[in-house]
Amino acid sequence: MARATPDWESRIGRRLRLRDLHILSTVVQWGSMAQAASHLAMSQPAVSEAITNLEAALGVRLLDRTTHGVEPTLYASALLKRGLVVFDELRQGIKEIEFLADPTGGEVRIGCIESLTAGFMPEVIDQFSRKYPRVLVHVVNTSTATQEFRELRERTVDVLVGRLHKPLADDEIDMEVLFQDDYFVVASSRSPWARRRKIALADLLDEPWILFPPNNAFAPFMLIAQAFSAQGLELPRAAVTSFSAAIRMHLVAGGRFLTILRGSMLRPNAERFGLKALPIALAALSLPVAIFKLKHRTVSPVVEKFVEHLRAAAKSLAAPAQRT
Repeated sequence: MARATPDWESRIGRRLRLRDLHILSTVVQWGSMAQAASHLAMSQPAVSEAITNLEAALGVRLLDRTTHGVEPTLYASALLKRGLVVFDELRQGIKEIEFLADPTGGEVRIGCIESLTAGFMPEVIDQFSRKYPRVLVHVVNTSTATQEFRELRERTVDVLVGRLHKPLADDEIDMEVLFQDDYFVVASSRSPWARRRKIALADLLDEPWILFPPNNAFAPFMLIAQAFSAQGLELPRAAVTSFSAAIRMHLVAGGRFLTILRGSMLRPNAERFGLKALPIALAALSLPVAIFKLKHRTVSPVVEKFVEHLRAAAKSLAAPAQRT
């Protein structure tokens, strides 16, 4: 143990450069020294020299040369996995310095599932942007259905907002539930059904329905099927199937169709599209919406400010949607 510090300083600490790590990452990304050199605006010999210096400092081979280019060895893969964390922490440190110098600026990268971008997320961004007009907000369409959280692991987003489809069992991910997102049977406010105070789900079976496609194990299709089954009913025949929130809301607004929408989508769009939740209880039809983060990862203060706005907006969804 006594020799660990001088060995680090002499063999690694003074010879391992961030520039060389960046070059290695670019070579692996492009699979070719020539293409990496072109991308980095460097000469190919300079790229080769940087890789050689890294290999000499570490005492291992980092790249395997093949007829198709280069591939990372297991040593390079291990180094780049840790290097990703190093570069991310440096990036977050710079963002924090920028925020301290100018608390009104910076940028936020948010991963968000499509259904939340149709209602909940735009309202959060609007409120946040009014308070911090110089902050740039990047929104990336993501998915939490498979719970792989690829965008978080690759550091392409700061936080991810999505639905929890099953208990989370991931040692690298932190989760904070924002609210329970209930489902509602929805019609146009101009529909004859919108004027009824008492409706049974069975009354609506012959109406033209817009439903979710059944070919996705993580889609709400199964939950909706269970809600009908709980009342001794089969799913009605679909007139349209689509995951698209825009298609569903536009068609329902026309007055002919019925659909099932989440509360987070219905509330912000009810007045705009003339939508109304019908007085029908869908038993146990709800999924939690949560914030997902990488554990042990520092995010910038401006990202924390955005998370505060997410929590504040979630409180407004605590009240049940108006059905009458």
